[in-house]
Amino acid sequence: MAADVVLADGTFAVASAKENTDLFWAIRGGGGNFGVVTSFLFQAYPVQMVCAGPMLWPIEQAADIMKWYREFIVQAPEELNGFFAFLTVPPGPPFPENLHFKKMCGIVWCYTGLLEQANEILEPLRRFRRPAFEFFAPMPFPILQSMFDGLYTRGLQWYWKADFVKELTDEAIALHIKHGSELPSLHSTMHLYPINGAAHKPKNDDTPWSYRDATWSEVIVGVDPDPANTDHITAWARNYWEALHPYGAGGAYVNFMMEGEGEDRIRATYRDNYARLARIKAKFDPNNFFRVNQNIQPSADA
Repeated sequence: MAADVVLADGTFAVASAKENTDLFWAIRGGGGNFGVVTSFLFQAYPVQMVCAGPMLWPIEQAADIMKWYREFIVQAPEELNGFFAFLTVPPGPPFPENLHFKKMCGIVWCYTGLLEQANEILEPLRRFRRPAFEFFAPMPFPILQSMFDGLYTRGLQWYWKADFVKELTDEAIALHIKHGSELPSLHSTMHLYPINGAAHKPKNDDTPWSYRDATWSEVIVGVDPDPANTDHITAWARNYWEALHPYGAGGAYVNFMMEGEGEDRIRATYRDNYARLARIKAKFDPNNFFRVNQNIQPSADA
């Protein structure tokens, strides 16, 4: 709702709906191009207990699950979120020993209502393809947020590739299964995060994020603890992304993008909002001091 910002020339500014409104618009999605935010005021929503956790299926059922999921999630209640994933089952609780190190597909759910309501909503999926493993239960929201922290520890090697996705076609699903079945390490994964529902209510130019018409934010992540495997996980992620990119919407979530994406990729991500961002960049950072990011070039016309 408001932010304190140190600008490139060292001066201090407040950005809000009443002060520096152009800067306020830009920093809510502009990827760190405009200054250093030292504090901010935000609106929170009360969430205590949720019904949440993963359901897993054999990789051989991935096509069926993805086709069910693409139809379900677009009409699911706003209280329910579920992201699809390809994963290798970690060797430890709560996963049973017979599934350890198996490549599987899954959906990680979160429902901000009662368990009885959640089970009623998800029962058609259980009838369609009963999960090989399910850990769906009431829990405090922070438990869900930290559920995979023990797997993704400090010091891992990471390589990210991403896209926004509007439609999950049969052709795209076939390619997902081909590459998702070839996960190169225990930690590597692919996630499809739903970004429909409430995110579709504002207009594309209400904030810099210009893909409020997309359905998913897709991220392909090669991860491994051993630096010697960096090339291997990177090649897998790149090949996977190159195969699926033609089925994407064009841009990607900037926090899922790596160095060297290039200006065309940044422009494709902000689409019609790029020119406005470039003008604001020229006003607040004309010399492009803040450039170690997914960089927006200052407009020469500003």
